[in-house]
Amino acid sequence: MNLRSPESFWLLKNGILHSYPSLQENIECDIAVIGSGITGALISHTLHNAGFRTVVIDKRDVATGSSSATTSMLQYEIDVPMHKLAEMIGEQGAIECYRAGIQSISTLESLVKKEHIDTGFERKTSLQVAHSRKAIDDLKKEYLYREKHGFHVEWLTPEEIKSRYHMTSHPGILSEEGASIDAFKTAHELIKKNHDSGMRVFDHTSVEKFSYGVDGVEMITEEGFTISCKKIIYCSGFETLKMFKQKYADVISTFACVSEEDFNLYPLLKDVLIWDTAEPYIYMRTTDDKRLLVGGEDIPHKYNGISEKIKSKKTARLNRKIEDLFPTLRFTEDYSWAGAFGVTKDGLPYIGEHPDFPNAIFVLGLGGNGITFSVQGMDLVLKILAGETDPLLHYYRFDR
Repeated sequence: MNLRSPESFWLLKNGILHSYPSLQENIECDIAVIGSGITGALISHTLHNAGFRTVVIDKRDVATGSSSATTSMLQYEIDVPMHKLAEMIGEQGAIECYRAGIQSISTLESLVKKEHIDTGFERKTSLQVAHSRKAIDDLKKEYLYREKHGFHVEWLTPEEIKSRYHMTSHPGILSEEGASIDAFKTAHELIKKNHDSGMRVFDHTSVEKFSYGVDGVEMITEEGFTISCKKIIYCSGFETLKMFKQKYADVISTFACVSEEDFNLYPLLKDVLIWDTAEPYIYMRTTDDKRLLVGGEDIPHKYNGISEKIKSKKTARLNRKIEDLFPTLRFTEDYSWAGAFGVTKDGLPYIGEHPDFPNAIFVLGLGGNGITFSVQGMDLVLKILAGETDPLLHYYRFDR
């Protein structure tokens, strides 16, 4: 299954930073982590440092699935607005899920500082603008709802937005808490650091058979080698969805393009994430090498890949939208690509156990907040292993 187009910016920018051997022997461990993207890197990091004998398995090179195609915008805002999420899961639940997003950004910032790894992490504000006049009232309702519950938000008029960002738009909500990161590089840096301290990592290792038992899980690779573990943790994103009888999420292809370095409005846009209220929405951020990255134009995912014709058409539309929003911006496209992700009806992830798979734990970020959900998963996985509970596990459960 293709998770990205070959021209993914992050892969071209960084290259394959580190490689690992394929599995060529039978092994045992406490926990096997399936997937070496940003989710697998974060979860294996917390397990390894908690003292579990952890093994990371991936059928590709490290982080070359969706983590090499993500735009890596770190927002506490979930794809479903807070006031609408409250209608789905209750007011308290919506508040807790949104606040968990804020905490996860701080947690990730502390992690990269503590581990002294180069991740391109940058603190930013987050601006969501109404995409049409009809959308203004609903966005204002969201602003008032968040303000009521103590979130740090500011309502910006079109005039204020134009003054601050040279952007022509309807009004919007400016949130204090946001950030951006290079998820591909972060995954590589974390996995390499933990590998150097004893965590075993095997790439280009495909598992052909999984056997779930009361005492653990046994896997057999395509090469015929066995992995025996007490627990298995799936960090394999939307590809994991095909395991379930139920349909838990839709799979979407999104498109992105990035400008050449040192575009003219970089000083005005370097500290803000921007997105709108459309469905699908357009979103943009600057990179640590002074480019503007723009994404959107989502369509149902095609499992046989995205044609160059479709990609060119979609990125051309993104270019036109940028021209409409920023009349003075000189946007010269350097790279474009497509990536796939899962989306849930409530915008929330699936983190926890599933009755059909004994001794398995799932950390499926999904949606536009996959990275912040994965950060939350670090603590939640440890609580599951310890037999403890957490309110978020209720909201992120499979049978919700």
